[in-house]
Amino acid sequence: MDIMMKVKGWAKAIADVGVSLIALGIVLEILFKGQGVPFWPNISVIGNIQGVVQGFSDQGLLGLVAIWILYHIYNRK
Repeated sequence: MDIMMKVKGWAKAIADVGVSLIALGIVLEILFKGQGVPFWPNISVIGNIQGVVQGFSDQGLLGLVAIWILYHIYNRK
């Protein structure tokens, strides 16, 4: 069981780093108005997030259920 708790802790830490990188990408895109940032790869973080949200909204109720499930999985303690 101790191994599972360690793996769970590592997974949560990796997910937290991912969320922080997404937030950094959003801030950089806003600050540089979508222009190329020298140390950031040529990705549109805001565009990708809009695509994911659009995909959920296209699915209607199924999209809301998916968001609800993802929310509860991430916030489970």
